Amino acid sequence: MTTTMTQNETATWNLDAGHTSVEFAVKHMMITTVKGRFAGLSGALTLNEKNRDQSSVAAEFAAASIDTRNEQRDQHLKSADFFDVEQFPTLTFVSRRVEGLTMKPGSTFRLIGDLTMRDKTREVALDATFEGQGKDPWGGERVSFSASGIVDRRDFGLTWNAALETGGVLVAHEVKIQIEAQAVRAV
Repeated sequence: MTTTMTQNETATWNLDAGHTSVEFAVKHMMITTVKGRFAGLSGALTLNEKNRDQSSVAAEFAAASIDTRNEQRDQHLKSADFFDVEQFPTLTFVSRRVEGLTMKPGSTFRLIGDLTMRDKTREVALDATFEGQGKDPWGGERVSFSASGIVDRRDFGLTWNAALETGGVLVAHEVKIQIEAQAVRAV
């Protein structure tokens, strides 16, 4: 059963960490894509039904929750060579603007905001899709979005690398981001 918000309504939706994933992919040795994710996240969406472009999102991720399914690599990523989780424990995303949001399942829009890692903030544009909205079996109301984008890790001070004997570098500069988000309407 699909539900919709009433006109002129602004609603807050809290991210459901158990049904939200923030994943990344980066080339290793210029030949293999390695994927990982951040498990520790929290945040909220504010959806403005009357003026959807005034909607917003704010999210925080625990840097130490990084998981690439390889403990040695994860420890290196947590070190000062990369995320330096002791000094910079969180990554944040705060939207600046939303462009073209409609509440029709499958519709696409742009989400532009500030991504902060290692105390460096850069504007990031994400291509997003509204996935749907509905009531859950427990009486709550849920909404879902997906988003993707690309960042250059060097822009955030993640510059560690090693040159390869055959040319190129061990870790690519370009990082692909994929987000699947579900949020529950705040009561």
